Amino acid sequence: MARTRVYRHGVLEAENFPAAELSDHLQDPAAVVWLDFVKPTEADLATISEELGLHRLAVEDAVHEHQRPKLDRYESHAFLTAYAVRLDTATGVLSDSELAAFLTDRALVTVRKDEHFDIEAVVRRWDASADLAKGGTGYLVHGLLDYIVDTHFDAVQAMDDQIESLEDGVFADHVDHTDMQRRSLRLRKSLVALRRVVLPMREVVNSLMRRDHHLVDETLMPYFQDVYDHVLRASEWTESLRDLVTTIRETQLSLQGNRLNLIMKKVTGWAAIIAVPTAITGFYGQNVPYPGFERPWGFWLSTAVIVALSGALYAMFKRRDWL
Repeated sequence: MARTRVYRHGVLEAENFPAAELSDHLQDPAAVVWLDFVKPTEADLATISEELGLHRLAVEDAVHEHQRPKLDRYESHAFLTAYAVRLDTATGVLSDSELAAFLTDRALVTVRKDEHFDIEAVVRRWDASADLAKGGTGYLVHGLLDYIVDTHFDAVQAMDDQIESLEDGVFADHVDHTDMQRRSLRLRKSLVALRRVVLPMREVVNSLMRRDHHLVDETLMPYFQDVYDHVLRASEWTESLRDLVTTIRETQLSLQGNRLNLIMKKVTGWAAIIAVPTAITGFYGQNVPYPGFERPWGFWLSTAVIVALSGALYAMFKRRDWL
């Protein structure tokens, strides 16, 4: 069942009326109608398609999933595709909800591809700015885009917080490298997905603001400018975060390489120290007479040499920060 509303002269007059009554409301030139469908088929859209003169290609795009964010212009209407997003802060995984919309002079038809798109949040925005309802379809489109772009902005901000925690973890004394690699790769994947839905919105909003579309009047223009500013900020923020995640990953690999070099340096130093007593005791292990052979002073002399040389090597390596 479709969710519906009708505005007359900028005032909400009725809602939740049957979609079959669309033509009755549109007979009044002062009426602006909103219809919302969830996962409809082409047959479900057939009635309004004929009434509003919707293009066959636009109806196909509205039914099929995974369209790119865009604004297509047809003779009697425009067709919009956009995505609302949300980030799971526990896992760093980004999920999205696709929405298609038909924009005419006096009607907005929204088609949600799933029930995760929070249409009630959009309705609340319309009710909160009821003084702009005289803007007609542009007023409805503004509330819709404002909600969608705000989800982009919230997701970017949440990712920024996640990346800051990654930065703190890179220089921690005890680092779980496996967990950090997993988190950074998930965030990078989410940023790529977010970038695909955020960047095209610049062109979408900019096209809606063009005066030849006759959708945005002088009253609504500042509000669309504000949405466009948020789109630009979200786009630029997404680009900077992607570079930051890459930098964090490279820094982590560099620190791991430095730690490995430090460990190898220490292992090499201790191996050199251990090599001294090994060489001396090995030399005295020969079955031939040597200085101090079978004499107590020979044993003490060799022990003193081992201690002295090992101590000298330890002091030298310590001074060079090898140990």
